[in-house]
Amino acid sequence: MILHFIYLHFKNFNIKRPIGRPVNRPSKVTDDAMYDTAKIRKYNRRRGIKSNIPVNKRNRKKKKRGRSIKVDQEEYKKKSIVERFFSWIESCKKVFPRYEIKETSYLGVVMVAVIIRVNELLG
Repeated sequence: MILHFIYLHFKNFNIKRPIGRPVNRPSKVTDDAMYDTAKIRKYNRRRGIKSNIPVNKRNRKKKKRGRSIKVDQEEYKKKSIVERFFSWIESCKKVFPRYEIKETSYLGVVMVAVIIRVNELLG
């Protein structure tokens, strides 16, 4: 009853959006030091994407002048947590995207792998 009322109330409700194709780009990119190149930083800057990439000292021939590059360490730690999770899950042989055709079946396999891994840790 309440859902029907909400549906009737918001049926003709439109959200105004800017004209043109919607922008599908991230607001921030966190990468490894391997991706610390001037081209990548310039590409991100031109598109309004914040780069959270630590400085790779091997890419620098001379000492860089100007402002130092700031890296948000908290965001970088979150990236490593996500990478460790995926390597932990993909250690199961069945969890590999090419074996599953549909996204829902792949997600189901990942959930089963998580349940098995957590059960191994707890039990």
